[in-house]
Order: sequence, then C-alpha cells, then structure tokens
Amino acid sequence: MKIPFNDLTRQYNSIEEKLNKTVKNVLKSGWFILGKNVETFEKEFADYVGKKYGVGVASGTDALFLSLLACGIKRGDEVITVPNTAIPTIAAISAAGAIPVFVDINQFYTIDISKIEKKISRKTRAIIPVHLYGQSCQMTPILNMAKKYNISVIEDCAQAHGAEYRGIKVPVGDIGCFSFYPTKNLGAYGDGGMIVTNNEKLFQKLKLLRNYGETVRFTHIIKGYNSRLDEIQAAILRIKLKYLDIWNNQRRKIAKSYNELLEDFVSTPEEDKDNRHVYHLYVIRTENRDKLKDYLSSKEIGTAIHYPIPAHLQKGYSDLGYKKGKFKTCEKFSKEILSLPLFPELSNKEIEYICSNIKKIFK
Repeated sequence: MKIPFNDLTRQYNSIEEKLNKTVKNVLKSGWFILGKNVETFEKEFADYVGKKYGVGVASGTDALFLSLLACGIKRGDEVITVPNTAIPTIAAISAAGAIPVFVDINQFYTIDISKIEKKISRKTRAIIPVHLYGQSCQMTPILNMAKKYNISVIEDCAQAHGAEYRGIKVPVGDIGCFSFYPTKNLGAYGDGGMIVTNNEKLFQKLKLLRNYGETVRFTHIIKGYNSRLDEIQAAILRIKLKYLDIWNNQRRKIAKSYNELLEDFVSTPEEDKDNRHVYHLYVIRTENRDKLKDYLSSKEIGTAIHYPIPAHLQKGYSDLGYKKGKFKTCEKFSKEILSLPLFPELSNKEIEYICSNIKKIFK
C-alpha cells in the first residue's frame, strides 16, 4: 500500500465542483487584486478566530514581517522566539532588521515559559510564540510577562488554524499571523497569509504597509510593500473555511487512533490540558528515528522531519553565535522527531497499515 505524507488531491476532489465554480466566477469578474473576495474573507476569517479585523497578505512570512513593522520593531531590536520552528519565523525577524533571541522548548514543542524572562533585555521589543504542530503555547504567562515589560506579542499561528487555548481560538493576544500555504489546515492553492487583530490602529497601519503605504490611488503616506492576498486565493479560502472545523475534528480523530495504536511503541504527542490541539502535524519521537523513517519509506509510507536542523544551528544564522548544546531539549528532539501522514482524508485502513509497520520495528 502506498501512502503519501500528504495528499491534497483528495481534499480537492471532495469539494471540486464548488472550487471550480468560485474560481470561474473570479475569472469572469475581471477583478483579481484587493476585491470583494479578499475583503469578505478578511471579515469571515477574523470572525472565525474571534477578532475584529483581518488583513490579507501574500504569505505567512509577510504576515509576521509586516506585524513586526506595525508594532514598531526596528533594526537592532531583539525578538524572542524558539529555534525549533520553520525558518520563515526567523526570516521575518531578520527581514525587519531585528535580532532573533531563542528560548528552549517544553514537552509540547512550544516555548518554555519558565525560560523567557531570563532572555528579556533592554533591547527586547517583542515575543513571537509559535503555536507549533497545531497546539497553542501557554499564553497567559506570556501575555503577563509582555505587559510587565511593555513588549509586543505577535503570535505565529501558521500551523494552528482553529486551535484553542482555554476555550479561545488563537491568537489569544492582540495580534496573530496565519499562513495559507497549501498544506496548512486551511490552505490556499498558492501562497497567502493573514494578520488578525482587535487593534484598529494596527489594522489601519497594516493595510497601508501591505499596499505601498497607499491611502487612495497614487497617494502614499508611508513607505510600504507589495504584499496582498489575491482574489482567487481568497475565494478558494472562503469555500474551504466552511469545512475547517470538520477537517480539524477529523485530524483529532486520526491523532486519537494513532495514539491508541502507538502509545506502547513510540513517544506520541502530548496535548496540554489547556489546549485544543488541531494536529497540523502528528509528530512522534523515537531514538531509532532514522531507522524507522527508512523502513517506512521501504513500505512506501511517506514521512517528514519538522525540523531536522534547529534555527540556531543553521549556517545562515551562524552570525548569531549560538553553539551546539545551547538548547538541549530542542536539539534532543530534533534527532528523534518524525511526522507521520496526517490529513483529513486518511482512511482507517491506511492508519492501521502505518501503525502495523511501525510496530514491526520495535518488536
């Protein structure tokens, strides 16, 4: 049996008629940039996560970058985050001219709140908690620390569409950034992103930043950028948003099946009692990770590693001066983690096949 790590064609096939119709309507309209679909989707998605405003942008990376600028982050400022995230989180900090300052992680793969305060300096201007793999960070202590030190919190929600912390959808704080990369829980058919907030002043500034600082055509009141969610992607996302809760529930169901079948063989994901995990990824741990990955590959089962090299050990960020051994939990986990296939259309038969092959390695 051949099982891909992800299969976007199954999702497309399930809503093909609706998607084709909405794309055709956009093409017929002749309006492709910042039109009614973008405006409506911004409102619909902001409402879904419980925020007043949404600003559609070109990618999740741009969402973080523009949010940093909107919060007043300048060259030389420090931004606290984790080293076990996708590199776009760090790239956005660098693009803003700021310096990433890393904090190790906990057993949930999210930022260790007990270690944040020690990293806050007079240069610290923001914290980017990363809601990794579909699970929220422990946000109450983070928001309290930010208030104490008067620093911004910009939540990286790229892997957490619909995730909840204490019954509240992320972002819990004032500003959150989402990616609509195709493989996300809510994915477009290309790049796309969004910033959500309750702060009207930030909302207005972000709208300027994403579109050349323009108020009306050919009138530019600040220096801005070209970072816009396009009409076709917005129209597609409007259709998919209606299914997001259904798909997330199915992800949780699949994760539960994995947990029950694998708990005696590998380290399965822990779900924080304060959280509702939406399992963007299902990540196990084992000291025999590479052997297991190779074996599953021989059985035509796709897997992935998120992420094999922590950001502080990437050559591109060697100028930060971090050495191996600095973040022990992150580094240990990076050698043990393995992401198994998880997408809403994965069948019970496929799950059982995957798990039966994993068990063979450990018998």
